Amino acid sequence: MKKILGLFVLCLLFTNVCFAKKFVKLPKDVGSGSKFYKSLTGKYYKKHGFQIVTKEDGHPVRAGNKSIRFEVKQGDCGRDTDGGWSDCKNDRERHELSGGDSAMSKGEYWFSWSIYFPKDHKNLYPLSNAFGQFHQKNGNPVFMFKELRKGYTIVRTITDKDSDYHEQNLLTNDEVLGNWFDILINAKWSKKKDGFFKIWVNGELKYDYKGPTKSKSKVYQKFGVYRTGITRYLNYVNIDGINKCFSEKGSTYKENTTLFKLERKKFPGHKNSINLFKKCNSYYDIKDVPSTIIYFDEVRRGKSKEKVGILN
Repeated sequence: MKKILGLFVLCLLFTNVCFAKKFVKLPKDVGSGSKFYKSLTGKYYKKHGFQIVTKEDGHPVRAGNKSIRFEVKQGDCGRDTDGGWSDCKNDRERHELSGGDSAMSKGEYWFSWSIYFPKDHKNLYPLSNAFGQFHQKNGNPVFMFKELRKGYTIVRTITDKDSDYHEQNLLTNDEVLGNWFDILINAKWSKKKDGFFKIWVNGELKYDYKGPTKSKSKVYQKFGVYRTGITRYLNYVNIDGINKCFSEKGSTYKENTTLFKLERKKFPGHKNSINLFKKCNSYYDIKDVPSTIIYFDEVRRGKSKEKVGILN
């Protein structure tokens, strides 16, 4: 009984040992201004997923001696700490850091980071890679930095209404390879028209939005690699297998519509994509999804441009 009481006391004193989030202390060399923790914990977070690496070991570094390396391999999916969400069941894979405990309710902020795509990086479209998000507490993401068909893209979704969706390319597929890019953001979090969200890439203003920047109370930052639509990618690279599957098993109108969208590099719904994969994957020749590796450095947040220390 004394042992049980002792463990309970330890849990109260050190909640991260027993069931709380596992915070990551980023070296000042690579980040400042926010408290981050791993989006997925325990057995779901693999060692290769998030690493602090050095220039001496041959890794790209923007400034100083260290950078952050993220890697997502096929099967790197899991569920959140309370079991309410499963990446595996929802066609997703990830290794991210989340600043959910450093959420912002209102006011003006500055953010910066440098991002590096290795020379052998592949755009896996129609799989969607998200390399950063500004996400609402108990709500949808409002701004996402995604890799879509044309390359590194900012996606705005202030609410979950289709009319609020907007995307704008920041960097093309070709220009990102093997180069560091410095991202600077000036944002004002507001539900009103006085909000704004500006993005500079290597000192050039690339995005200038004015209007509401949230629909919920608080916003927080996430970054890393978040892959959506794993079965969509596998279906797309195995279209011949799907046609063979349909010829032998038959197909419904919904399944034919899903195939029609894939052939035109459009996004079929997740549920339709998952169901198609379950039906036809035994006919697929390509069964592997390439890994995604990305580097970050100089990840900073502050109330002024000077605080984020953006590189010139």
